[in-house]
Amino acid sequence: MEYKVTVATGTSEYSGTNNYIYVTLVGERGESERTVLDNPGLDFRRGAVDDYTVKSSADLGPLILVRLEKQKYWVEDNWFCRYVKVSVPGQRCSYTFPCYRWLVGDKVVVELREGTAKKISDDTLPLEISHRKAELQERQKIYRWLAWAPSIPKCIDAKSEADLPQDARFDNEKRSDFVGSLHYALLELSLKKLAIKFGKSWNDLDDFKRIFWKLRSPIAEYTMNHWKEDWFFGYQFLNGSNPRMITKCKELPSNFPVTGDMVQSSLIPTTTLKEELKEGNIFLVDYAIMDGIPANVIRDRIQHIASPLCLLYEHPEKGLIPIAIQLGQKPDKDTPIFLPSDPPLAWLLAKMWVRHSEFQVFQLLSHLLRTHLVVEVICVSTLRQLPAVHPIYKLLTPHLRYTLEINCRGRTQLLSMDGIFKKVVSTGGDGLLILAQREYKVLTYRSLQPKFDFLDRGVTKLKDYFYRDHSMMLWNVIQNFVSGIVSLYYKSDSEVEQDSELQAWIHDVAVEGFVDVPHFGLASELKTKEELITLLSVAIFTSTAQHAATNNGQFDWCAWVPNTPCTMRHPPPTDKDAVTMGMIMDTLPDISQSCVEMAITWHLGRAQPDAFCFLSFLQIPMGQYVEQYFTEPAALRVIDKFRKELKELEEQIIAQNEGLELQYLYLCPSRVENSITI
Repeated sequence: MEYKVTVATGTSEYSGTNNYIYVTLVGERGESERTVLDNPGLDFRRGAVDDYTVKSSADLGPLILVRLEKQKYWVEDNWFCRYVKVSVPGQRCSYTFPCYRWLVGDKVVVELREGTAKKISDDTLPLEISHRKAELQERQKIYRWLAWAPSIPKCIDAKSEADLPQDARFDNEKRSDFVGSLHYALLELSLKKLAIKFGKSWNDLDDFKRIFWKLRSPIAEYTMNHWKEDWFFGYQFLNGSNPRMITKCKELPSNFPVTGDMVQSSLIPTTTLKEELKEGNIFLVDYAIMDGIPANVIRDRIQHIASPLCLLYEHPEKGLIPIAIQLGQKPDKDTPIFLPSDPPLAWLLAKMWVRHSEFQVFQLLSHLLRTHLVVEVICVSTLRQLPAVHPIYKLLTPHLRYTLEINCRGRTQLLSMDGIFKKVVSTGGDGLLILAQREYKVLTYRSLQPKFDFLDRGVTKLKDYFYRDHSMMLWNVIQNFVSGIVSLYYKSDSEVEQDSELQAWIHDVAVEGFVDVPHFGLASELKTKEELITLLSVAIFTSTAQHAATNNGQFDWCAWVPNTPCTMRHPPPTDKDAVTMGMIMDTLPDISQSCVEMAITWHLGRAQPDAFCFLSFLQIPMGQYVEQYFTEPAALRVIDKFRKELKELEEQIIAQNEGLELQYLYLCPSRVENSITI
């Protein structure tokens, strides 16, 4: 018997190898000869798809495994294998063995299962069952849980990205782009000239334009021109980088003593505050979570933090506008309530303080904790508990790509005691951890589901809330897709309940990953298909749409530093009449801090390089699965339907934005990355 074996090498830089590659086919009736794969010329070049002949003394029967071995030839180098295909002589059938793994080291052996997705109950042969068990035992040695800090989700056991296995690392192009982009940003901002002015304030607000040179975007420029306007301030709670904070205000908090007379001039003349509260037109953004957070010390100078309350009114003509701001949780003579009727500079500075709190909350809580760290729990659990042949592994893996490395880099380069946040952010150092711990205590699984998030916050009817509308549309498409895949492999609730690997996976998620969260509300076992579909939809929605909503606009809203300052160098004002432009400039980030804020938000929020550049996939748009883990026609049809619905949704979102001066395009599927990679 002679089998035709096709081997595909990876397309990214350094995927090829000059080492010896051997293959053995394993079927129900035995094994083929161990065969060195060697054609005339160079084999296993980057992007190559090579054909070989493998002989067997007898018919192997249905193929179960392909065994790949790599041995050093002259110089040891790694090899990335995409897949192996095997054609059976004299038959039309062929087998696909997805790999998408690095073979690292000398005399390394990898065994690949045939591509049909199978639950543990679908495997009957001892070889199949033993292979599943051995694969998970090996992965659990490699991917281990670590409590990075108490009272936050657990993470991967790696001190830095260098400790991760090669399969969890960036490709070389991605790594080069990631490192190079920040260097480029700092160079464009002329940090050699500006950053040496540590502690020096800008002279006036127009001076911030000096760092608007080549790093710019249409929305960032729009922000620069409109950031002082109340409607624009309110708009950002709906469609800015942190659109999850606003809630309907049914009654005023006892610690926010706003009276009707205070805000009457902001309301339409024919109504009152009491009536508008009853009608559901008053909204609140409360930063109580910031109260008492220790402030960072930057270059021996204490920074300052506030915990504002901001009352907003949905005006029938002006849109959502702020009508009262209190910069602390305890009202007294030193914590006045700021109003639009106050001196213009006092009102402007009060809004700056709210936006400063926005920077802390969106970066550390909405972005880091509620997307990056939540998805890392799913990622580690998936690698530890689901073999590559499992349908849920195949479904989730493309949405977990690169997440472990970007999170490791975040912990070492952004959040550590010598990271960027410590150098320029008011909650850097101890404050950011305390802030994350506070949010983790109140984090709920329910709040990660957009339908319940909007319902619980009372914002289902809030006008021009594009983030809400597009999130719900994407959620529905994702849920339909997940339901289609799950229904192919689980015909009943009992099949979900009886899948021991799936139950080990959810136990790892709920008990290990989300440890010590008192009210999270995720059970440690799955009993129904609906529960499984919801959890998988949450995982994919969080790693795609929710991350895009909080990450992709951060340069747009933060590049004009006065709109969203990363730190404040003076305490909140206690006297409205004492606010001067000099006080504002001395409070806002200094020249060096401003440059770093602009550089880092551009670096993290910029559009990644095109996914389909030559032989490279730096960014993969949502639903574009360049690594084909599913091989069965039924699953591929579900994926095609998903892509079609995403395309239709894209067209709908673009049509909705036509004619809008300020467009909301962050949740266009083509702009949403398939996983958290930045």
